[in-house]
Amino acid sequence: MTKIELTEKLPSIQKQQDFYVKIRNKITSYLNTRAGSVSKFAPYLLFAPDLFHLLTRTLLDNRIDGKSKVLIGSGILYFIAPFDFISEGLIGPGGFMDDIIVTTFIVNMLLNKYSATILEEHWVGDQKLLDVLRKTLKISDRILSKLPSKSLLGRFMKNSK
Repeated sequence: MTKIELTEKLPSIQKQQDFYVKIRNKITSYLNTRAGSVSKFAPYLLFAPDLFHLLTRTLLDNRIDGKSKVLIGSGILYFIAPFDFISEGLIGPGGFMDDIIVTTFIVNMLLNKYSATILEEHWVGDQKLLDVLRKTLKISDRILSKLPSKSLLGRFMKNSK
């Protein structure tokens, strides 16, 4: 078996947990404002910390193979990266929508390889994991269709099948 390594070290478990609490608090505060309460993304934003938590816990699961762990680690790093397609630093908590889309893509790939039971063991969200994935997939198509990079993402997804 080929050994695969991430180019950057993952943050410690404590930093990951702190990040989970930080984004949950940030999103909750935003949703309590007028702008947050009327946001069309409001129902989806609280999925972000739960999806992040799912990635961090699944990464530590011994039943998950090394290749899948590299994919999971990439998702964690995408969440933590200060700049991405839709930056939280520039537009606030609504910027977590791309993180949610990327994570949904990763979790769907994992579900094609592993039993949903394994992932559900690590899920802490209020709603069922598969329901959350269905909802985020619906909104993902709407968001991606508005991005100029849609064709680039489409090619990537087509080639990865």
